[in-house]
Amino acid sequence: MANTVAARFDESKLPVISGTGAHVASFFVAWLALIFVLGARGAFVVPGGGPPLALLIGLVAPLTLFLVGYSAIRPLREFILSVDLRVIAGIQAWRWAGFGFLTLYTYKVLPGIFAWPAGLGDMAIGITAPLMLAGLLRRPGFAASRSFVAWNLSGILDLTVAVSIGALVPLFAPNLYGAVSTGHMTQLPLVLIPTYLVPTFLMLHLTALFQARRLAR
Repeated sequence: MANTVAARFDESKLPVISGTGAHVASFFVAWLALIFVLGARGAFVVPGGGPPLALLIGLVAPLTLFLVGYSAIRPLREFILSVDLRVIAGIQAWRWAGFGFLTLYTYKVLPGIFAWPAGLGDMAIGITAPLMLAGLLRRPGFAASRSFVAWNLSGILDLTVAVSIGALVPLFAPNLYGAVSTGHMTQLPLVLIPTYLVPTFLMLHLTALFQARRLAR
């Protein structure tokens, strides 16, 4: 009897979660379109080596909406806690494309002090993502393990370090970049990385940690 009631309760939540998912998808599409429009207009370009405030807003704004929505909107919180962690781990595997930073460094598009930490950090997360996916496939409880939590924290650390280097070095030690700067990161298509991909991957890591905390309880 209890199982039947629980099953009916879960079924009653499906339309809510499904509808919330549609809203979440619409948000990501709208955010991507906005970044394209602003990027095409040069809204993220920093004149005269000033602070990259527009880039920081592009990074912080969606993350803030995500955290506020998780705390204040119950359907969104239920949706976040219902996302399949195997899908999240699979998406993070795409970060092996951090190799592209090293390619851009080779062609003197990005400075090494930024490209190497950002590229190697992303590649490490992307290469180890299949291991996390394998653990989740073997046993659902793996999501609450120290290995999975540490992997997600490492992914957040990697993105934080890359953003910090890109934002702080031009302000406090501009000579470290030498003749090559991170100016290309403020223009399309590279501006999509700090303003769209980075906050998206951070949301995925946070989603995994929220679910891991719930399972640990």
